[in-house]
Amino acid sequence: MTADLHTHTMFSDGTDTPAELLAAARAAGLTTVALTDHDTAKGWDAMADAVSAGMRVLPGAEFSTKHPNVDGDLVTVHLLGYLFDRDDAGIVGEWQRVKDDRAGRGARIVQNLIDDGYPITLDRVQEIAGPSNIGRPHIARALMEKGVVGSVSEAFDELLHDGSPYYASLRSTTLAEGIAMVVAAGGVPVIAHSRARAAASVLTAEVIESLVPLGLAGLEVRHPDHDDAARAELADIAANLGLLQTGSSDYHGTNKTLRIGQERTADEVVEQIIDAGTVAPFVG
Repeated sequence: MTADLHTHTMFSDGTDTPAELLAAARAAGLTTVALTDHDTAKGWDAMADAVSAGMRVLPGAEFSTKHPNVDGDLVTVHLLGYLFDRDDAGIVGEWQRVKDDRAGRGARIVQNLIDDGYPITLDRVQEIAGPSNIGRPHIARALMEKGVVGSVSEAFDELLHDGSPYYASLRSTTLAEGIAMVVAAGGVPVIAHSRARAAASVLTAEVIESLVPLGLAGLEVRHPDHDDAARAELADIAANLGLLQTGSSDYHGTNKTLRIGQERTADEVVEQIIDAGTVAPFVG
């Protein structure tokens, strides 16, 4: 297996440029990666320019969605979309809404921390974010610079988690709407890390089955946050429902202690995704 289908660059909350990500992928023995920055295709052109001989890139994105639990509370679920038309009106409109919401959310979290005496500034967090919207990993790095926390993970655990008093929520599309949106744009939707964090409480086998008629194509089975039991369960669900099974690192550069290529997707599954998508991969 030589494909990693879930990676992030500096165009969302990763630290690598597209060229740096591709160099890391090559060094790890990969020949195929998917670019799945959060709610954006900004990095696609740079990735297409950076891809070199022997490498292949599946352009995609990780969509922020929500799904209700048994109490009706909305729980965050991430959806990977591959090889879709980035100019599709539905996706363009939704991403603009998410961009506006996320930009305001990041600033609100920063201000909440400042108001409580934490020694960071909005200007510095925006410098760290660079061309992307302010996200929680950027805020975490600003807190690290000031010695408030020792790592990005510690910042999330102590200050930036969903239940934190400093947190500000995002309004996301539902998971069902996200799947339908990716399908309408000619893409291939795969649910990301469905046994990680709160998503595990809502993505039962029955819920996953209900999403298949909407066009759900696969499940990310092999992920660093999935233990052996979760992988076995998801593989069984995918096999029973005829869904593709992917494996991915969720690489974020230095923002997370994840190695690119540490989880991989079978080559035949990659070919099935390519056959089902509208947009061609970038090939070196």
